[in-house]
Amino acid sequence: MENKNYDIDNLDLQILSILMEDAKVPYTKIGEVLFVSPGTVHVRMKKMEQMGIIKRHQLVVNHEKLGYDITAFLGIYLQKSSLYDEVVRELQSIKELVNINYTTGNYSMFVKLICRDTNHLKEVLHDKIQSINGIQRTETFISLEESANRPIKLLDEEIVIPA
Repeated sequence: MENKNYDIDNLDLQILSILMEDAKVPYTKIGEVLFVSPGTVHVRMKKMEQMGIIKRHQLVVNHEKLGYDITAFLGIYLQKSSLYDEVVRELQSIKELVNINYTTGNYSMFVKLICRDTNHLKEVLHDKIQSINGIQRTETFISLEESANRPIKLLDEEIVIPA
């Protein structure tokens, strides 16, 4: 895989691939599998963080187990596209909103919400989102099931980490 924008090599991609699948894999285990020292893994990770390739380390939580049973997507129509930054600032203050995308197509924006139930979703839509200046209207889509949520595959071959 060639990448003209960043000075990364196949070892970097292998390290990323392993950690994108399971961020808890220790650098020592990665080093064993890739035949490098744990220090090399650490240095490569720091380099990719400094380059902005790695934005943050994030824990993936099962929201349903915490009582949040509704995942909804919201298509937002803005009154004017120039209001995007202002609307984003307002939306970012809504704790149930977990993802904001500026889009092409029918909607100006597409957002993802996680709520406890349909009443909670209704409150968030009515009391928080639809009252934001600059939002013309919204369309709501409730997810019935998430069938895939995975990182992009950076390599053709899979790297197996022994237990």
